[in-house]
Amino acid sequence: MTARDRFINIFKTKIKREGADKLLDYLMSSDFFSAPASARYHSAYEGGLLDHSLNVYDCLCAYLNRDYAREKFKLSYSEETIAIVSLLHDICKVNVYKPGYRNVKNEQGKWEQVPTFEFDDKLPYGHGEKSVYMITPFMKLTREEAFAIRYHMGFSNVDDQRNVGKAFEMFPLAFALSTADMEATYYIEKENQ
Repeated sequence: MTARDRFINIFKTKIKREGADKLLDYLMSSDFFSAPASARYHSAYEGGLLDHSLNVYDCLCAYLNRDYAREKFKLSYSEETIAIVSLLHDICKVNVYKPGYRNVKNEQGKWEQVPTFEFDDKLPYGHGEKSVYMITPFMKLTREEAFAIRYHMGFSNVDDQRNVGKAFEMFPLAFALSTADMEATYYIEKENQ
C-alpha cells in the first residue's frame, strides 16, 4: 500500500464527520500528497508532507496507547479525533512550497545549484491557526481538536509561547499531538534523511 493509499484509507475509515468527504476532495485536488513538509528541515522532499502526517498519526496512536497515558492521565480519544488532529495538523502547508534552487558547496569545494523548495505562502495566517482555519469551512472541529491543531508546534512557536502551557493544561490532546509531532520530526524523519 502506498503512503497516499494509506492516508486515504485512514481518512475514509476513521473520519466520518459531515464535510470530511469535501475536505478529502480538496486535499486530493491540492499538492498535499506531493508537497514537502518543510523547505530545509524535516521531510524536505516531494511527498514529505504526506509522510510526516502519517508519521504523526503513528506516533500519536502509540503515545495514546501507552498504559501510562491511559491509566495515569486518563487520556482517551476517539479514532476519529486522533485521525483528524494528526493527519490534518499541517494542512497549512498545502500549496505553499515551490520548487527552486540554492547554492551549496560540493565535495570538491565548488559551488553548485541543487534543487530545493522555497516557502511562498499566499495566505500568511500563521501555522496551527491556519490549519484550523483551513479545516473549519469543510467540517466542524471540537474545541479540543482545534486547540490541539493550533498548538501542535508547542513552545517552538515563538509568537505565542505564553498561551502554550495554558493550552496544554486545558487540552491534554494538544500536548499529546505536539509530542507526536516532535517525535516524528526529530526521531523518525531525522533517521530517514
